[in-house]
Amino acid sequence: MGDGSQAGAARANQDRQPSDYAGAIYGSLLAASVVAGTGPGQEPPHPGELMVLLLATGVVFWLAHVYAHLVGEHSTRALMSWREFRVAGRREWPIVQAAVPPAAAAGIAGLLGVPDAGAAWLALAVAVGSQLGWALYVAARAGATWTRLVAAGVVNLVLGLVIVLLKAALTH
Repeated sequence: MGDGSQAGAARANQDRQPSDYAGAIYGSLLAASVVAGTGPGQEPPHPGELMVLLLATGVVFWLAHVYAHLVGEHSTRALMSWREFRVAGRREWPIVQAAVPPAAAAGIAGLLGVPDAGAAWLALAVAVGSQLGWALYVAARAGATWTRLVAAGVVNLVLGLVIVLLKAALTH
């Protein structure tokens, strides 16, 4: 294999690098924060509105992360390649994916006739649960001991609890 083939293989490997699980945890926290920040002191949004808010926020933050990554990594040159954008976009995509479960929960709750506040609380619970699940998955995948798994769970539950408390304080 010559140098050209090695460079091509390295480039193909970089294109296939796995998603960043931190993005999934961050996206779940972001989704929970979006739900917590909706409707303070007023009526919660309808489930359809909440779905759009969650998904749009995920996409906007995904674009912001991709842009920041590309500019930060390539500040010495003006133009970036389409391939670099695709690689950065794929790596940050879990931010958008993390918005889907709470958005789906809000939508399903709306279809089932759950009141708007109930749909918002369900979306918040799903977002916090996703955050916890991703954190535990990442820790387990990294070979964490049981002690570290419990610590990761506690830290993420505390973060989730803070968001839930903020939601409760803002809506009452």
